[in-house]
Amino acid sequence: MKFEELPTPCYVVDEALIEKNLKILSGVMQRTGAKIVLAQKAFSMTTMYPLIGEYLSGTTASGLFEARLGYEEMGKETHVFAPAYRAEELDEILSICDHIIFNSFSQLEKFKDKALKAGRKVGLRINPQCSTQIGHEIYDPCSTGSRFGALVDQFRPELLEGVTGLHFHTLCQQNSDDLETTLNAVVEKFGEWLPKMEWINFGGGHHITRDDYDIPRLEACIKRMQNDYGLEVYLEPGEAVALNAGYMVASVLDFHKNGIDIAILDTSATCHMPDVLEMPYRPPLQQSGEPGEKAFTYRLAGQTCLTGDVIGDYSFDRPLQEGDRVVFEDMAIYSMVKTNTFNGMPLPAIAVKGRDGDCRVVREFGYEDFKTRLA
Repeated sequence: MKFEELPTPCYVVDEALIEKNLKILSGVMQRTGAKIVLAQKAFSMTTMYPLIGEYLSGTTASGLFEARLGYEEMGKETHVFAPAYRAEELDEILSICDHIIFNSFSQLEKFKDKALKAGRKVGLRINPQCSTQIGHEIYDPCSTGSRFGALVDQFRPELLEGVTGLHFHTLCQQNSDDLETTLNAVVEKFGEWLPKMEWINFGGGHHITRDDYDIPRLEACIKRMQNDYGLEVYLEPGEAVALNAGYMVASVLDFHKNGIDIAILDTSATCHMPDVLEMPYRPPLQQSGEPGEKAFTYRLAGQTCLTGDVIGDYSFDRPLQEGDRVVFEDMAIYSMVKTNTFNGMPLPAIAVKGRDGDCRVVREFGYEDFKTRLA
């Protein structure tokens, strides 16, 4: 079907744009020898896994279910990190994961021997206490009081036997200058243990496929760890795989006026794009402008009972009409994995736009999907 024939609301993932991103990531791998794995927490659309698997080294997971997904659907390297593991899940995790990364020395002390006996590569997450984000503490693993990673003053070298790698993840939608700053802090605080390791994982948050991203600086950071310490380097971006490669198509249902013209859509910020409220941010919208930039300004809002279910204020060249379609951009990452059915809102359909421009719906949801979420 054609793009304009898709049902709404609907996520649309553009296969050609996904592949464009993958080629950029693959280029980094080819030039440096580093390995890049998909962080499924940002994008776990298994329809795309065969294509992603053609370019990347595998997947990384935040727990058992994501680990199973990567293992079963991509079948390449499978990494896992969690702040704490459930003892009853560990056997299954160890049966499918190549790398298991522990968050603390207490977790290492509790589970390391079991992981080594299973023949898995064991890593420890470290916290370099180097914040490079401004104004987004919710996404800053180095913020004061963060639960992520062992601190240098808590280090217990006697427990490092069998640990072959260190992992840090401190970035969120950032460029490689922030990686370089973080890497300097890692070397300063944990440099004495790096020569004893075999690999290092730079974590995620690298916006490698963004137009202004400094790839040469990234590659210099990779080569620094390879040349100075002989380490194999891993990166685990999620957003970079599907950045600017997806859309949310919605329709205008009705209008309201209360100090501003309000268009009520058949989608929802709180249900279908929760990062709009969490970050917060205003998602890009095709054929629109900033409030007041064009002749007609509207507040675009959702159907739920949450007063703050507002996507943002946008302006248009002509008045919106009931039934008009609006297309939000960069909706493949995080939005799709965070959807919920609050207020009984239907989940959006999921479609793929093929390389030939034609679209196909790969999943639709109905009442049973809402009903069966809770007993």
